[in-house]
Amino acid sequence: MKLSKLLVVLLGAGVIAGAAQAQETGTLKKIKETGTITLGVRDSSIPFSYLDDKQSYQGYSIDLCLKVVTAVQKQLGLTSLNVKLNPVTSATRIPLMANGTIDMECGSTTNNMERQKQVAFAPTTFVTANRILAKKSANIKTLADLKGKSVVSTSGTANLKQLTQLNAEQNLGINIMPAKDHAEAFLMVETGRSVAFVMDDILLASLAANSKAPADYEISKEALSVEPYGIMLRKDDAPFKKVVDAAISNVLTSGDINRIYHKWFLQPIPPKGISLNWPMSEQFKVAIAKPTDSGEPSAYATVPEAQKAVLKGKK
Repeated sequence: MKLSKLLVVLLGAGVIAGAAQAQETGTLKKIKETGTITLGVRDSSIPFSYLDDKQSYQGYSIDLCLKVVTAVQKQLGLTSLNVKLNPVTSATRIPLMANGTIDMECGSTTNNMERQKQVAFAPTTFVTANRILAKKSANIKTLADLKGKSVVSTSGTANLKQLTQLNAEQNLGINIMPAKDHAEAFLMVETGRSVAFVMDDILLASLAANSKAPADYEISKEALSVEPYGIMLRKDDAPFKKVVDAAISNVLTSGDINRIYHKWFLQPIPPKGISLNWPMSEQFKVAIAKPTDSGEPSAYATVPEAQKAVLKGKK
């Protein structure tokens, strides 16, 4: 679904019928009183949330958030609900959630235990890993290959924080360069200002696939971390989270997630009609089988991974 930067009015036939009586406090009360729900969206997080060539917002995360919007509309018994799209960045998304500017963040945000001290998350809707993108000519295969080099990551991300920690712990002497967004970070590698970009692998793959010379880039096989994505919500708002969790869990367990996933990861998408050809990971299949809002990477381990962890702990 494509959305402009303007308000979009959702009219749901029969939405009022059978609507449950909502506990109208917090975000639910705010939405009902204003008749508007505000979604935080990203400009360049392909294919999750981004602007296409017609300057319309779309993406996998936006499609999932619209499922939630329909559920909220039904819960509140509203005949219509305005959807306002508010651009956010990696650095501004949490502050704008905390101060009430946005009600849900529909992007590519990692759910981790540190962030859960500030915000809440819906059940996980994607699982990725933190990896390294560089030009093939740079011959970057591992973190150790970045020693003494200039490396970029996006401001406000867990990736940047992890890179900073690893740099200090392993005394790598990396010149870490923060970028305002993913597009700027990729451009820095493209133009030679940085030798590599450390970020979630699916975002790196999307940026490379849509670049001028996709074949010039490669992504490391070495993963620095596991990153579960979730729709971000305000903390300590149980009534709203209950509605959101139920909507997302239904998408996951009903099989509807397979259709939405196929649309964004396995077939051509705007703006260039390129398919990412990114099959669903085993870690995400774990989250689909048993929806969870856990920020612990271990919650997404497959059976062999879990067995390895147990064996490692016994040694």
